[in-house]
Amino acid sequence: MTKKINQENNFYYMTCALIGLLVSSSLVEVMPSGILEYALEGVIGVTFLICILSLRFDHRWKRFMQVLALCWVIASVLRLVLGIQEIDLLVLLIMFAFFWGTFKSISRQILFTGSVDGNKVVGSVALFLLIGLMWTIAYLLIMEFAPNSFTGMGPLPWGENFSQMAYFSFVTLTTLGYGDISPISSFSQVVVYMEAIAGVFYMAIVVASLVSSNQGKKHG
Repeated sequence: MTKKINQENNFYYMTCALIGLLVSSSLVEVMPSGILEYALEGVIGVTFLICILSLRFDHRWKRFMQVLALCWVIASVLRLVLGIQEIDLLVLLIMFAFFWGTFKSISRQILFTGSVDGNKVVGSVALFLLIGLMWTIAYLLIMEFAPNSFTGMGPLPWGENFSQMAYFSFVTLTTLGYGDISPISSFSQVVVYMEAIAGVFYMAIVVASLVSSNQGKKHG
């Protein structure tokens, strides 16, 4: 029997969905170009659905996310049917808004609130993944306007660059900086080092949150 999603396990589902998105985006690259777009957008759609189900306890957040998900589906279908590439910008903006809304909802539930448990620790991992995904979308948006903003990246549709940009985003977020993909425009360089700063501060905030919650539990 499938275990019901509740406030004790919801972040496990969320984190698995985000990891599944990242893994799947790398696997679909081996598919033919025409099928790749459908496969990746299908995976993204499933991820959106799991996010909505996992965080259904916040009703205002749920309504907002449902509207965003519906707009994303409509925009994706219009782009695929009509072949209007300019809709890519709208699709990416909706994805960014969705990930941002998810990040905001999770952070309210786990940072500096209540006692620490396994679900909250996994939720902090989901937050980290969402930061990397939001910057991934930001880089893809930059490439929509300036395709030559990064070395090692070709001017391809965003679906074909998604996996590579996700890789670059998380390498930057963890400050590894392999150098196989690099920003060359001034604006892209600013966005990249802002992500590196966000990654460092996020770790400090999570540690402070866990320590604060643990001390509160002891005093209680």
